[in-house]
Amino acid sequence: MIDFFQSRGFEIIGAVIGLVYLYLEYKADKWLWPVGVLMPLIYIIIFYEGKFYADMGINIYYFFASIYGWIRWKKIENRPTENRISHTPAAYIIPLGMVCALLFALIAFILIRFTDSPVPYGDSFTTAVSIIGMWMLAHKYLEQWWLWFVVNVVSSALYLWKGLYPTAGLFIIYSVISVFGYFRWKKMMMEDGDKIPQIQHIAE
Repeated sequence: MIDFFQSRGFEIIGAVIGLVYLYLEYKADKWLWPVGVLMPLIYIIIFYEGKFYADMGINIYYFFASIYGWIRWKKIENRPTENRISHTPAAYIIPLGMVCALLFALIAFILIRFTDSPVPYGDSFTTAVSIIGMWMLAHKYLEQWWLWFVVNVVSSALYLWKGLYPTAGLFIIYSVISVFGYFRWKKMMMEDGDKIPQIQHIAE
């Protein structure tokens, strides 16, 4: 059983589930969250075996964040004026940047001090940005796609270097889809914006 978890086949299973998750995120489909609960359980094992400890930790965060996102999307799905994609509020940008920087410094310190991670700074960077990106996804902020683009490009390089080829391939696909996802969500946001006045008029 342990050999299976360390096998390339198990990593491929994780990559396939990751593609399903990405497709559902691209569609802004609420079912991305159940898949998002399953996927981290697989990648916790994969990244532990590859000694990507921060990435292993971020998947623990993904697990609980997916539960949060699932509950939040379900709670507001019947509120048309709330359940929509929007720009990240300008007032959030500096605080989110500061939180990201602090997370990067803290995670890098932990990895350097307490683990044998071969890429502590790269691992810390992708983890810190991913934490912010996941929170933005739960709130349907459009700009979360650009954070994922940066994370995916850096992660692809790290996983190629480490020899996690199916995972690297998955993140290369993620990088491309992140761009398309941004423009799809932007289109959906504009279409939702056109519908809101009609909904409000009917409510009146």
